Amino acid sequence: MARFRRVLEHVETHLDEDLTVDTLAGVAAYSKFHFLRQFAALFGVGAHEFVQLVRLRRAAHELAYRERPVIEVALDARYESPEAFARAFKKTFGQTPTELRKQPDWVAVDAALRPIHEVRRQHMKPETELRVEIVAFPETKVGVLEHRGDPRRIGDTIRAFIEWRRANHLPPSTSATFNLLYGDPATTPPEEFRLDLCAAVKGDVAPNSQGVVTSTIPAGRCARLRHVGSDDGFAATFEWLYKEWLPTSGEEPRDFPLFLQRVKFFPDVPEHEAVTDVFLPLR
Repeated sequence: MARFRRVLEHVETHLDEDLTVDTLAGVAAYSKFHFLRQFAALFGVGAHEFVQLVRLRRAAHELAYRERPVIEVALDARYESPEAFARAFKKTFGQTPTELRKQPDWVAVDAALRPIHEVRRQHMKPETELRVEIVAFPETKVGVLEHRGDPRRIGDTIRAFIEWRRANHLPPSTSATFNLLYGDPATTPPEEFRLDLCAAVKGDVAPNSQGVVTSTIPAGRCARLRHVGSDDGFAATFEWLYKEWLPTSGEEPRDFPLFLQRVKFFPDVPEHEAVTDVFLPLR
């Protein structure tokens, strides 16, 4: 199994390179005649399909959240022409790249990408440094857009939030990005799920069509843990923090939700290079 985990990691870290059967079988140090069968048996998805899905996931996020031309996105996904890219994209997501850019069907996207999410959650460990620091988090004024409801549709909320940030000249490079987590999407009924998207601001938020309002992340002691890698690894990081660290730390959580600061995030960087600081508020 370890050899095939190396293949998963190789795909994530070499997405812009040729990922042929010969290459992947070589990474696994496994006979190419049996590699494809073994990969599918272990992970429930074919090696070629896994590679294609990871590339198309990045493409979908770039189309939905960024303003890059479709032809550039297609070439980055290793397709020889926009037409070939569009055919594969529609076969996977049920929408053309242009249709998804205009109005994404997030439920269909989530369903199509479920195989890679399951592989990552079950077989790929995040590169999280299991080292907690106790820090004094400063009071931070933020613009907040609340997402309520099905977590599969959070993409629409993210698009509205990005629209507001662009209109107010608040790029992540100059305005820190936070997420406030009020529930676990795995255990919270979809209609009750809530997550806040936040960007640091200096003054009060002006009235706007997106629904962003002024709020504050309060000052206080926090346990900080750095997570490196895909969001699919968050569950393992959170479990370690609550199950392993907290009970032996002598600390007690404060009455404020777990929150994240997005330091580097996908699709601006490859998913394996995404950096997120996890903050657990303490008394």
